[in-house]
Formats: sequence, structure tokens, C-alpha cells
Amino acid sequence: MFFGQSRDELRRFYLTAWRKHIEKQPVEPLEAMIIDVIILHPEYHSLLDSEEQALGHETSPEQGEVNPFLHMGMHIAIREQLSTSRPAGIDSAYDALLRRFSDPHAAEHRMMECLGEVMWLAQRNNSPPDEIAYLECLRSL
Repeated sequence: MFFGQSRDELRRFYLTAWRKHIEKQPVEPLEAMIIDVIILHPEYHSLLDSEEQALGHETSPEQGEVNPFLHMGMHIAIREQLSTSRPAGIDSAYDALLRRFSDPHAAEHRMMECLGEVMWLAQRNNSPPDEIAYLECLRSL
């Protein structure tokens, strides 16, 4: 999806999608997915209304701050996983979470806990993400 792009290029992609939505311009499928995620996060709208603010935005995870672009990117990653049924088994894990939480957004937030952990371990171990551990984590929620 976004591989090979710099932080600013990724952020501009979000900004462009959001601007197109505001201006009621036609959008590409990926932009539509981004817009859907942004709409679910009104706390980020003012950030996305200012290119300067969005490009310069820094977060401090050590102080409990959430990176809005990472947060939205994880929603998008999960939606892409579901759209491709990859890893195998993701659909049934999602369906179980959806039955439990009855809200797709809430289910995605729970899934993000597992995705974040698996991605962190992969980065720490310099290895590919462990799909089996990911699915086991999802099933344990």
C-alpha cells in the first residue's frame, strides 16, 4: 500500500484524501478507505485540516500519546487484511470479535492490540510478523 514512502508522503496522502472528502471530489478506493477511518476519528479532524500542523506533528509514546497516523494506519492494515482474508483465519477471528463487541470500530481497536504487539516483536527480532501468534492473540481477546 504505502511501502517506500516517507513519513511526510504518507501524511500528505491522508491530507489529500481528507481534502477531497471535504471538497466532495472523487476519490480512489484507498482514499475512500482512509476517509472512512478518518470519519471515525473526529479527534483527528482538526489536525488533518492543517497541512503544516499534520506534517510537523510529533507524539511521545513514552508519555502515553498516540500517533494519529499510526493509529489510522493500523485500522487500514486490518481492513486490508480482511479484504484479502490474509492471514488465513482473520475473517473468523474478526467475526467472533464483531459478535462480541457488535461494533466494527471497537472490534478493530481490539485487533490493533494484537497487530501492534506482533509488529513490535517482528521489528525487535528483525523477522517477518508471526501470523500464527497474531491469530492466536486475536482468538484470545
